[in-house]
Amino acid sequence: MACTLVFCGTPRFAVPTLEGLATAGFRLQLVVTQPDRPKGRGLELVASPVKQSALALNLPVTQPERIKNNEEFRQQLTALKPDAIIVVGYGRIIPQWMLDLPRLGNINLHASLLPKYRGAAPIQWALANGETVTGVTTMRIDAGLDTGDILLQRELAIGSDDTSEILAPRLASTGADLMVETLRGLEAGTIRPKPQDNAQASLAPILKKEDGLIDFSRAANEILNRLRGFQPWPGAYTSFRGKNLQILKAQAADESADPAQLKVLGDRLIAGCGQGTSLELREIQLEGKKRTTARDFLHGYRPQPGERLGS
Repeated sequence: MACTLVFCGTPRFAVPTLEGLATAGFRLQLVVTQPDRPKGRGLELVASPVKQSALALNLPVTQPERIKNNEEFRQQLTALKPDAIIVVGYGRIIPQWMLDLPRLGNINLHASLLPKYRGAAPIQWALANGETVTGVTTMRIDAGLDTGDILLQRELAIGSDDTSEILAPRLASTGADLMVETLRGLEAGTIRPKPQDNAQASLAPILKKEDGLIDFSRAANEILNRLRGFQPWPGAYTSFRGKNLQILKAQAADESADPAQLKVLGDRLIAGCGQGTSLELREIQLEGKKRTTARDFLHGYRPQPGERLGS
């Protein structure tokens, strides 16, 4: 008999795992996701990607605003007696009563090779820090932040052109397969949980708007890595003539210029960076304007020799 599950998740990253578990024949008794949120100009309520997927699979859904001291929700889960609770990007801290409920534990899919990149934004920070390999980890949730015992892991190479928007779906797909393998291994008794080495831990905190502000004292490759990692938000931005300027596409250049200094070479727009490096800005967007190529930007704004970004 297939083990019974409660699934807790919210974002698009969690959908392949939910669908993979359903396809693999596990009994999904309940899907728990965040309440519908207002979005767009009209602020219409929009269901989470996990809710939309669950409804398409004809699975029961609940959307509690809070779970820690929610007696009704606690009674609902306790009555189901799930063998395991699966948590993928749910967005709430799992209370102790939930950790204690299922016999196989609360099992989380995390988008890094733990103990590296514990926290809310592991994909983004792995890219921003120039990693060439990442992966997914299934782990048993404990009371700490991504500190529970590791169950299984799978590595994934990071391509030089990968952004978080490209990498996340690959990790989600790999993670879905790994979760199915993990549950089958736990049922068969073939998985030996492994404590994390806290000495090797690093953090991947939730992104803030200011993380996208470009520091031109950094080397060009560091700035490019942050540009790749911080897509679609907070992006990579600076200012030009007092207005916000988003850098959408860039590449390393061989020209020399002081940090933040602009240099115009024909139709090319160069920005100086730290350590004697520079970036060629390919696509940019000035506050209140449409996305444009560097060539069109140069023709429209005609930057002056020595003009600087960030002012």
